[in-house]
Amino acid sequence: MKQLSATELKVSKTPVSEGKTTVRRENHFSDSSQQKVFNKRSQSTSGSASTAHGKARKIVDLPLSPQIANQNARARQPNYRNGNTPQNAGRRPSIQIPLSQETSEKQRIIERTVIAPRPLREKRRSHGLRNLTKPLLYASRIVILGVGVAAIAGTVLSALDPTNRIKAEDPQSSVAQEEVKEVAFVPGSALQMTQEMSSLKTTVEQLAAKQKNLLPGVFFLDLDTGAYLEINGNSTFASASTIKVPILVAFFQDVDAGKIRLDERLTLKKELVGGGSGDMQYKPLGTQFTALETATKMITISDNTATNLLIERMGGAAALNQRFLSWGLPATQIRNLLPDLEGTNTTSPRDLAHLMALVDDGKLMSLRSRDRLLDIMRRTVTNTLLPRGLGEGARIAHKTGDIGSLVGDVGLVDMPNGKRYIAVAMVKRPHNDGRAQELIRQISRAAYQELSKPNVDQILRTTPFVTTTTVPVENPAATNESSAATTDGNQPSPTSQ
Repeated sequence: MKQLSATELKVSKTPVSEGKTTVRRENHFSDSSQQKVFNKRSQSTSGSASTAHGKARKIVDLPLSPQIANQNARARQPNYRNGNTPQNAGRRPSIQIPLSQETSEKQRIIERTVIAPRPLREKRRSHGLRNLTKPLLYASRIVILGVGVAAIAGTVLSALDPTNRIKAEDPQSSVAQEEVKEVAFVPGSALQMTQEMSSLKTTVEQLAAKQKNLLPGVFFLDLDTGAYLEINGNSTFASASTIKVPILVAFFQDVDAGKIRLDERLTLKKELVGGGSGDMQYKPLGTQFTALETATKMITISDNTATNLLIERMGGAAALNQRFLSWGLPATQIRNLLPDLEGTNTTSPRDLAHLMALVDDGKLMSLRSRDRLLDIMRRTVTNTLLPRGLGEGARIAHKTGDIGSLVGDVGLVDMPNGKRYIAVAMVKRPHNDGRAQELIRQISRAAYQELSKPNVDQILRTTPFVTTTTVPVENPAATNESSAATTDGNQPSPTSQ
């Protein structure tokens, strides 16, 4: 399009068709001529509005040259006034001509592009990204600074810890460490053993040697001193009903965990009915028992049906075996429901002693559950094995086991002198050989007598040291008189004391 300088386009009054305009060139050099141009432009606009189809046309500014575009931009300013003033002299207003709708839209796109060019938008985006990365950068610096300060503070505090200085300055610390090394801890066990009771071991071996075809498994542990006796402690024995002790421990663990309620009802099922000892087997199917009643019958009267109910309630034999293993009982396994007359369920004297040590320490359950467990075990009806060897005033919380090939008893004994010890005695035997029960009673008696002997600490606590001094007598006659006075019932003189 040819640029027209110092000239303007003027719309003619002749009607034109839609979308077309006819223009002619005129020269304008005065303010009066400019006024005529504006009048004719308004007439042309009103005339075009009355043309065919009556379609409205928009008025847009179309600069014909860069100089005119600059003038139009200045004219759009708020304080600009387009009139016959000295300031506006020589300024040429842009000619507004009607364009079609399509041309108007194109002009808008051009204006937007001019107003907000692409490089400016990209600059704004980069500035926004820079604003987002700044907080992340500051946060990372603060975190690094915090870690460094914490490390320095920890080093300073550890260096200033008074306990470290006390240990370094304490000359008895090395002696204490040597004493700790003398205590033997069984790996994965709660058994703390110090010195073997050799005299008791000799006695038990002599008792067992007199009984042919009997194999004893024995484990006794003084919980106060750590003195112990172990014979075939790691050998595997049929558990018989002694397997009910770890089942009882698992039961009270679940009670503490909220998995079982003591008043929860357990229903008697046909597949859970077990013969042998107990009276629950004679109840009608569908009979319900509370969980606490079931656990109590399992121990006190060694009810096999009650044992099966609890095994089923706690997830079965496999789940219980896994728990036994986690407690450090590798030989303790349930392979069949009770009664297990073939002896497929197994344990060992060390396993049972380790379990009773955990119970005594309260490591497997709460103290309240531990007290309930020991109270139930103290009410065991069968007292023909370990209890027969105890002295007067002793109490035992225990559980027996008796099948054709084995008899055994495991318990926790409280002596009148305040001592507590763990007792486990199991004997493999020919079928129903009664000598096995007698051997357990003899072993229990020998252990009780050995543990009843006061040790050095008890002697020092109970026997006071008495010192005697010799008072020289200066007047034998006075001594005789004082003796006579004492014989007559008078108080002795101070010199005679």
